Amino acid sequence: MPRVTFNDGAPLQRVIVAPPEKEYFAVDDLERHNIRERVDEKKTREQHRILRETMEREGVEVIAVPELEGHPNSVFTMDTALSLGDSFIKLRMRLSTRRGEDEWMAHILENLGLEKIGEIKPPSTAEGGDLIPAYPAFFIGLSGRTNLDGARQVARFVESLGYEARIIEVKGEHLHLGGSMSLIDEDTVLACEYIPSESLRGFQALRIKCRSFISGNVINIGRGKIIVEKRNEEVRSLLLKEGYDVIPLDLSEFVKGSGGPSCLILPLERG
Repeated sequence: MPRVTFNDGAPLQRVIVAPPEKEYFAVDDLERHNIRERVDEKKTREQHRILRETMEREGVEVIAVPELEGHPNSVFTMDTALSLGDSFIKLRMRLSTRRGEDEWMAHILENLGLEKIGEIKPPSTAEGGDLIPAYPAFFIGLSGRTNLDGARQVARFVESLGYEARIIEVKGEHLHLGGSMSLIDEDTVLACEYIPSESLRGFQALRIKCRSFISGNVINIGRGKIIVEKRNEEVRSLLLKEGYDVIPLDLSEFVKGSGGPSCLILPLERG
């Protein structure tokens, strides 16, 4: 029976990453792939290596899989599936150049022994960056990547598992809900000012102005440790003030690809 207590605020135990080796650099049309500018290959590889090693030092098991051929955005594994610990929901990507990454990750998760308990059906779309499990709540972003019917399909799946689905409209320049809010422990949310208070009921909210598209995007390692993109000064200062152990990492080459820290990991286990 699938667990129903997966919470992004719990300590991180196991993740899937796709280290950039070839595909992330083989971009013929930046706009088509939603990549803001070309990256430096050496810096990109080094930044991802440091991210992996940082997580491993903190006791996280890091499973590295090869990028999907022809898919530069497959380094952003967060978007490709929704893992709930011992089960997963197969998603459906909105960006046409990312179609196929959902199928790719579903095969990986099934090979790891996770049970597929649902699948987003076309023409609906839902991407992992819009999905934040926070048992007993489940936050779902209504964005340019997750459409209304996709959000409703996810809501039905997670409600059948005992979650309370809360659909939140994503505003401003944020690509996904994960750019504007993150769980930083089991009952605390880092959230942009525009996120409705009613949507966050039951949680303590640390509010930020969100001056960039990844302002609310961090990786909760657990035990008070948070990975933050080093240029995200507002969040670094706030978390330090609140007593969190901030781990600043340079992830500039992935920001160029429209991603933040959490975009680079697909959490498999927390707790």
